[in-house]
Amino acid sequence: MPEYFRVGKIVNTHGIRGEVRVIAATDFPEARFKKGAQLFVLTNPVKTVTVASSRKHKDFTLLTFEGFGNINDVLPFKGFELAVDAATTEQVPLQEDEFFYKDIIGMTIKTTDGTEVGQVKDIMELGPNDVWVVKRRGKHDLLLPFIKSVVLTVNVADKTAVVDIPEGLDPDED
Repeated sequence: MPEYFRVGKIVNTHGIRGEVRVIAATDFPEARFKKGAQLFVLTNPVKTVTVASSRKHKDFTLLTFEGFGNINDVLPFKGFELAVDAATTEQVPLQEDEFFYKDIIGMTIKTTDGTEVGQVKDIMELGPNDVWVVKRRGKHDLLLPFIKSVVLTVNVADKTAVVDIPEGLDPDED
């Protein structure tokens, strides 16, 4: 069974001609949603679709799929995740200090003195920078902004990152 990498969620239909509203969950929407791109709708069983058209509309990406020209064809996709084959994700070149979400999710976070903080369970895209949601044992989740003064080093090979947690950022701090 192939491994999938989430790139968006179909939240609704748009119009009557088979267009769907997608909340993108990728830093590369131009590459992931370009005409001819193969995507997978994570229904049961998984449905393979090919992008026929893509355009931005407000905070959404509007997509149509080849062979799905009617609202009734895409209505069953509402609420499901869109994904790409994980084997194809490496085709997008990364700049320095850019990472694939799949490489960050599950990463162990440590402080500069080596104390383990927890593991990244999610990434939120908020304005100018992403925010890593770090799951901690017996404590509230920690929200770490992905900025150079907080995330000091990232080692994808070791699945670890070293951080400097600013004062006042920890909700469990006394």
